[in-house]
Amino acid sequence: MNTLAAAQQPPSFFSIAPDNWKLAIVMGLIVSVLAAILLPAAVSFWVVGAMMALVAAAFVVNAYRRRYYGGLLVAPAIAVLFVMNIFPLLWSLGLSFFAYQSNQQSIRFIGLNNYVKVLTNDLAAEANWNALINTAMFVVFTVSAQMIVGFLLAMLFAKQFPLRKYLLILVLTPMMLSVVASGVFFTYYYDPTFGILSYVMGHITGEQFILMDNKVGAVAGIVFADAWMWSPFVMLLVLAGLVSVPKYLYEAAAIDRVSAWRRFWNITFPYIRGLLMLALLFRTIEAFKLADLVILLTKGGNDTMTISYHLIRIANEQNKTSEGAAISYLMLFMVIVLTNLYLYMANRRSQGT
Repeated sequence: MNTLAAAQQPPSFFSIAPDNWKLAIVMGLIVSVLAAILLPAAVSFWVVGAMMALVAAAFVVNAYRRRYYGGLLVAPAIAVLFVMNIFPLLWSLGLSFFAYQSNQQSIRFIGLNNYVKVLTNDLAAEANWNALINTAMFVVFTVSAQMIVGFLLAMLFAKQFPLRKYLLILVLTPMMLSVVASGVFFTYYYDPTFGILSYVMGHITGEQFILMDNKVGAVAGIVFADAWMWSPFVMLLVLAGLVSVPKYLYEAAAIDRVSAWRRFWNITFPYIRGLLMLALLFRTIEAFKLADLVILLTKGGNDTMTISYHLIRIANEQNKTSEGAAISYLMLFMVIVLTNLYLYMANRRSQGT
């Protein structure tokens, strides 16, 4: 009995035991950092992997000795998550502190120089700033269009009418397509030679219509394509809130002869407000990563370069891997700040109501 109780007590921080996960984490971090700085990349990779395996083994032994069987059951899923998501994230973070290019074998530690170059170098900072401004413009336009169109579609499909089921499936179809398929479709749709849009506008104006020959047209084309794809996502979220509104509230409002606007504001809107804000958060984060449609439709021409596409060009086309990693973590920082600002405003609003 005493042996079992002693086994269930957590070891002290400095005790060398197979279940001392706290000491394993500290030692793993120290050894990993020193290996990344002092050893060649081919050697440090395996050293860091061994330290991670040591920490994982300490967690498993600790859970087994203290009978945390629930933790052991989810351990395989956590291991897959770590290998597929967390480890590449940490590895790319470490890579941002080195001078490394994918087309070269040399690598050396340079600290924060990549971040300083991205933020202060004249040419790099100007390109990053222009791409960030374009990204902010696309975020505002695409998210606004998706929220408005999605909300109107949800209000429409909340009512019963003939062929509603089939029209709903048709409206949801764009969201089920891949971005590449949608981008190729709109490439043909906007084509000045045989595109449908150019054909219709040519018969109206009598001249060839080229949508993508200026920034305004290129931005409008990208915004329209993105809204066409993702407005159904907003519609689904809002529709889930609309169908959950109790019918007796509308019946009571009809008896009291409440106006349509007051019915919407006092009955409908409180049920869909949280879902609208959730859709706003999701679509803002996704719009911040907009790159695929820009690549397919304009390739960044007509001043439509976004920060995500700019990152792809730096990391893949110019082989500046470490600099691209630094830009990606600056993007991650901005997204985290925007998300926390959104959550703060949402919590204040909920507390105020």
